[in-house]
Amino acid sequence: MPEQRETTELRAALLRLRRGSGLPVVFGGLLQDGRAMRIGETCGAVTPALHGLTISTGSGLGGKCVALSRPCAVTDYPSARHITHEYDGPVAAEGLRSVIAVPVVVRRKVRGVLYGALRDALPIGERVFDAAVAAARDVEQALAVRDEVGRLDTPPAPGPSWEEVRQAYGELRELAPQVLDPELRERLLAVCGRLATASGAPRDLPGVALTPRETDVLAAVASGATNATAATLLGLRPETVKGYLRSAMRKLGAHTRLEAVVAARRAGALP
Repeated sequence: MPEQRETTELRAALLRLRRGSGLPVVFGGLLQDGRAMRIGETCGAVTPALHGLTISTGSGLGGKCVALSRPCAVTDYPSARHITHEYDGPVAAEGLRSVIAVPVVVRRKVRGVLYGALRDALPIGERVFDAAVAAARDVEQALAVRDEVGRLDTPPAPGPSWEEVRQAYGELRELAPQVLDPELRERLLAVCGRLATASGAPRDLPGVALTPRETDVLAAVASGATNATAATLLGLRPETVKGYLRSAMRKLGAHTRLEAVVAARRAGALP
């Protein structure tokens, strides 16, 4: 499901933020209806106070971040004078003091917020700021690719379930390498091949021969996965995923991830 993919991307970005910044607590969420955001992922929290918290635009540090569409930070949350304090209770329960909030912005629209926090009232350093911005950009990239792929012209008469076919294809490609029985694995890959050509659309790029792993990576990218998430899904190292993606892009004559997905579909390598 798309929502599960977004949750996976958010969780992976928060883990990278925690590792890259050294922050003890990171959390975040995506906007539910364009106005309110629910904290859906936490890492390093010692209480459940933050999880599931609904943040309204303009309220608290995260709400201010959404309203201004830019990073915001406070050195001492309880005494901060430039934010509202509707969420002081959950923040105090977790013992947070210094907090940064960075928006996930796709085409000038805020889609979510990543937070990082210290339990001491200390200034947010440049390294932490850069790590938070980089993590937010990872989520932005995933959402942007998914949005673009969803807007592509679909094959003739796909019906409202065509995106479900693509989702099933991606999940099967992820599952196949984990199957130990070679005969069953080949049957799964054969089903993937049938799904890839199910549209009956003309192949604009005949003769393109992608390897199974190149196809696996492109299928993950088509679902909106970043390199790091694709690596986790496929049991590969992120550097290996980058190598397969570069190779596939070269064969397809593509210069961006989105161009590679479009070209793979035109070649009949993806549904």
